[in-house]
Amino acid sequence: MEIGAPRIGSCSKEHQKIYKEWFDVADSDNDGRVTGNNAINFLSMSNLSRQELKQVWAIADSKRQGYLGFKEFVIAMQLVSLVQDGNELSHDILKGDVDFENVKPPKMEGLDELIQKKKDPSNSSKPDSNGNSPRQASITTQWFSSKPSKRYLSNVTSIQDGLKKLYTRKLKPLEVTYCFNDFVSPLLTNSDFDAKPMVMLLGQYSTGKTTFIKHMLKCSYPGAHIGPEPTTDRFVVVMSGTDERSVPGNTIAVHADMPFTGLNSFGTAFLSKFECSQMPHPLLEHITFVDTPGVLSGEKQRTQRAYDFTGVTAWFAAKCDLILLLFDPHKLDISDEFKRVIYSLRGHDDKIRVVLNKADQVDTQQLMRIYGALMWSLGKVLNTPEVVRVYIGSFNEKPVNEGFTGPIGKALFEKEQEDLLTDLKDIPKKACDRRINEFVKRARAAKIHAYIVGHLKKEMPTFIGKAKTQQRLADNLEEEFVKVQRDYHLPPGDFPDVENFKEVLRGYSFDRFEKLKPKMIQDVDEMLGYDIPNLLKTLRNPYD
Repeated sequence: MEIGAPRIGSCSKEHQKIYKEWFDVADSDNDGRVTGNNAINFLSMSNLSRQELKQVWAIADSKRQGYLGFKEFVIAMQLVSLVQDGNELSHDILKGDVDFENVKPPKMEGLDELIQKKKDPSNSSKPDSNGNSPRQASITTQWFSSKPSKRYLSNVTSIQDGLKKLYTRKLKPLEVTYCFNDFVSPLLTNSDFDAKPMVMLLGQYSTGKTTFIKHMLKCSYPGAHIGPEPTTDRFVVVMSGTDERSVPGNTIAVHADMPFTGLNSFGTAFLSKFECSQMPHPLLEHITFVDTPGVLSGEKQRTQRAYDFTGVTAWFAAKCDLILLLFDPHKLDISDEFKRVIYSLRGHDDKIRVVLNKADQVDTQQLMRIYGALMWSLGKVLNTPEVVRVYIGSFNEKPVNEGFTGPIGKALFEKEQEDLLTDLKDIPKKACDRRINEFVKRARAAKIHAYIVGHLKKEMPTFIGKAKTQQRLADNLEEEFVKVQRDYHLPPGDFPDVENFKEVLRGYSFDRFEKLKPKMIQDVDEMLGYDIPNLLKTLRNPYD
């Protein structure tokens, strides 16, 4: 499978040299990105209409990052050239027969003069024929500069950078003050914002999770092992790398450039069952896969895990963009541990997709009954009013077994596979929106957590009876949640699970909690109500 269009953006060395020169002109602040005003001024030299340029930007910035890097800039230039030659622009042009490698650079009116003056600034320092004083600033700076805003987001050139700054300045202080990282989620690092979209595969053993990843990559990956027995006994992150290798979990967890430092909280017992498989692959440049151990079915087997399997799954679920639950026709039962795992995914229902794998091992009539049984089983576990999306197929390198399925079944599987591939292809395009969504969810959770902790602190006596009061508050925690919800007019659905919260509270003395600081709450409210909408407005398609 390939993400997007592999050919668009590719060009000859001669054209690449030209585009690099143009990119340096458009990128007036030399940060490797062309954003809003710079893009408008530069692209206006193409003399295309605003509507045409809006489409150019939308296709070039398909990930909705809010800027054009060099690769996206080349795509934009190729699209401009196609429009100038009379081609109609749409997303379908990426799937057509256009030979992008031989698309000539577009005609940009006045660009040659800009490049020449940038190369030879002495020309611009000479007085003109009327004797006017020379302009000291370069013409590039004049064209592409804008008045800086007093707000600290004025220098931000991407949505990721903006979220990083907002987190550091406004949300992280609140999380640190009220120990949010101990109760809900570890503190975020820069690598969490820069990470590629992740897809996690969950299911009982031998449902085809590892084979599914191999099917997507069209090849094996370091550390992959497949068999009818429970073969994958560890969490394996399959991601892009310069060469093929497996990196142990303890090493990955301390790597500052990777978004897995939060896994240190699960201890060495888990990290010894965690590894990273790296390899160069075009798909892995856009998506990271998370392969998981097969979920066990016996209580005795579950207790043999030396780490919190459900907790680790919940941690990855919060980071992932898509969660695939795999079943096969012979393993439709949902064990106790699998139920706990699925319950831990609550709050991430929009990410869940179900895959009925190995469906070519049964005939059409059996498949119909199996599908009904699967939906019945899921209905008891997934408490959601929406119908979960189920993909049916056989995701491995073998051809579909037409002896069982017949020609109708084969056509069905091919359509289902195409739908799933489309879902996967859309992940990088939606990654930025997903990151904003997760950031806002985290901010709301942190705010409610601060209200709860501040309330518990306020209820504690100054001198006598601290231990009894703490015990009473912990025993009646659900009632305290209701008080907080009523006092601050908060939505009850945003409150954490009472039992989990109570479990973590046991390690704390309520008297040492911080009092509620309205200024911190105000900062987060301002971030949610003003800063994030303003960030999205600033870094949206400049032609909207």
